[in-house]
Amino acid sequence: MTTKMTHGSGSVSARDRIRTSGWLTFAGTLALVVGAFNVIDGVVALVKDDYYLVGQNDILVFDYTAWGWIWLVLGIVQIAVGAGIMAGRMWARAAGVVFAVLAAIGHLAFLQAFPLWSVLTISLCVLLIYALTAPPAGSIGK
Repeated sequence: MTTKMTHGSGSVSARDRIRTSGWLTFAGTLALVVGAFNVIDGVVALVKDDYYLVGQNDILVFDYTAWGWIWLVLGIVQIAVGAGIMAGRMWARAAGVVFAVLAAIGHLAFLQAFPLWSVLTISLCVLLIYALTAPPAGSIGK
């Protein structure tokens, strides 16, 4: 089944239409914000080791340089996933859930170093997971 577009002469199949909702737009924006937060965490951990003060120079298993690289890479990937969510890509929704879970677990380990920031980011990750897994409006009962 194809439908005519109102602008231009091409046609779009029903399967190729991008399905977005308010929750997905919110989730994409939230993924961008959480990704930016994680990039900030990574850069700070790489540039200024003494910013996150705890009893030792290690958080669980890794030192601050390793955590800095982990947060930096995770943040960049989350920003890319956020852009994919905003574009309506299904792979980005699945990846968004996976990376939100990883970020929440990572921030549990990071809790000792910066508790307020970690609790805020964990909360945003939980909201992101909900926004990505909430059914679209009008699809309940179908």
